[in-house]
Amino acid sequence: MALQRGDDLDDDFIPDDIVALSGDEEADPLILDDEDVFVNPEDDDPQSVDSEDENEHQTAQPPTNADADAKKRKRREKQKERKAKKRKLTETVETVEGSIAQQAPNELATYLASMQAKSFSQLSVIEMEDLKIPGRTASSIADTTSWTGPRTLDQLVNFIVKTLPSLRLRLSQRSKSNGAPTLLYIAPAALRVADVTRILKDKTLRGDKGGDVAKLFAKHFKLSEHVTYLRRTKIGSAVGTPGRLGKLLCEADALSTSALSHIILDVTFKDVKERTLLDIPETRNEIFQTVLNNKEILSGLKSGKIQLVLF
Repeated sequence: MALQRGDDLDDDFIPDDIVALSGDEEADPLILDDEDVFVNPEDDDPQSVDSEDENEHQTAQPPTNADADAKKRKRREKQKERKAKKRKLTETVETVEGSIAQQAPNELATYLASMQAKSFSQLSVIEMEDLKIPGRTASSIADTTSWTGPRTLDQLVNFIVKTLPSLRLRLSQRSKSNGAPTLLYIAPAALRVADVTRILKDKTLRGDKGGDVAKLFAKHFKLSEHVTYLRRTKIGSAVGTPGRLGKLLCEADALSTSALSHIILDVTFKDVKERTLLDIPETRNEIFQTVLNNKEILSGLKSGKIQLVLF
């Protein structure tokens, strides 16, 4: 069997479990169950279907084959309606009003420090100072306050072009080394990763020479498959969940930071529970404890070689 590449997944795929949160195979994924999806309870109540059937039996003549077929069709239609409602609720939800991403670098640095402290609750104040991302010096956090439009995926290309011109230029250039992206885009779930990947493939950003856009998450893909893919492929952008990105950076050493200039945190997007990337404990910990705690990345952020962008 041919080895499956990390970017072989179709752009319009739908993960099996509705949405796959960040994390690798051994991590406990956050899975939506029926209590998390707000569907009309009458639709999901088997007793309601049974009561309808009982009423039909009370008034109808002995069932025929046509009656049985009609009931089966009715049940199938109700099942399709329930699935459609659940899928609609798990589609991309982007809330832009009052997004923290609209704040100035100093305010963003304070916000990030507060989130970071939650992931390192055992560390002292002095120890935390060594891990903080500076907002006042070194241009570690990009100033995107000039962007007044919505921070939704349909505006992502324009957002990069207007507020991050140096990133746009780098994305259009040919990659020099395998597995060395100029952009890391961190998203909370597999479905969101696929959506972002599709947008970043736009020719406005990549031109004719730009490298591949890698989709990196644990759902459906073994870590070894992504390692093989990255080691043989020149990529311009790597879009992934924090769990998989962290393993590729810190454990497998398959993602190189030699060309890395920007890291985008997908903080405006909210899941069906109205939580952002940094509100979810699992993804927040993976970001601060692995990705941003990577020695090369932390050093690059402090020196200004790498910029953190909140979108």
